[in-house]
Amino acid sequence: MPALLPPPRTGPPLLTPRRLTREEDGERLHALLWCPGPGWRTASSAVLGGGVGERAWVLNAQVAHGYRRTDPARHLADLAGAAGARGPGVGLMTAADVSAPGSGRDGGAEAVVTAGVSVRGWAASPGEGATGAAAPGTINIVAALPVALSDAALVNAVMTATEAKVQALLEAGLDCSGTPTDAVCVAARVPGVDSEVHSFAGPRSQWGARLARAVHRAVLAALPTAR
Repeated sequence: MPALLPPPRTGPPLLTPRRLTREEDGERLHALLWCPGPGWRTASSAVLGGGVGERAWVLNAQVAHGYRRTDPARHLADLAGAAGARGPGVGLMTAADVSAPGSGRDGGAEAVVTAGVSVRGWAASPGEGATGAAAPGTINIVAALPVALSDAALVNAVMTATEAKVQALLEAGLDCSGTPTDAVCVAARVPGVDSEVHSFAGPRSQWGARLARAVHRAVLAALPTAR
C-alpha cells in the first residue's frame, strides 16, 4: 500500500517581491525587493549577505551591461536601503532584465527566478577558472519554504534548487548547466521553540521535492525562450 503523504500546504504567497525602477549608467534598470521581515534564515551564494544566517530582505538588482564597479556589496546595500529595506539582507545582481521574472509554487514552496542565458556553458569546463570578481550573474534563484530547516538541510536545499535549474535548462533545449555567475538564495523560517526543524531538503524529501518543482517551473517560465 503506498505511503500517504500529508496534503500540500496552501495559503497566501510567501514571495511577493516589490518591483523597483531606477536610472543608472544611462540606462533604465529594474530590481525586485522581497522584504518578509524578521524570522527568516537564508543560505545563499550572493555577493551581499551570502552564507547562512538570519536575513530580513532579498534584493535582485539589474545592473548595466559592462558593470565596472568594484564594490558590488556596497552598491546592493545602498539600493536596498534607498528602497526602505532595513536590517541584514541578501543582494544578488544580474545583467539580465528582472522586470518579468518567472515564478513557481508547489505545496507551499515558492521560487522567483530571473534568467538571461546569452553566456552559458557547463560547470566542468576544460579551461582554467578566472580570478578576481565575477561579472554580474545571469540566472538568479530566490526560493522560500514556510518551514524551519537545519543548517545542513539549508545547504541541501541549495543543491536541490540547483539540480532543478539544470533539469529545466536541459528540458528547454539548452545545452548547458547554467551561466558562469549564477546565484541562489533559499529562505526558510527561523526555528521556533516548539516548531519542527526539518533535517533533509533533498529532491526526494517532502520539502525538497516541493522546492525542486517550484524552482523547475520558475526557471522554465523565466527563460527568454519561454516568452
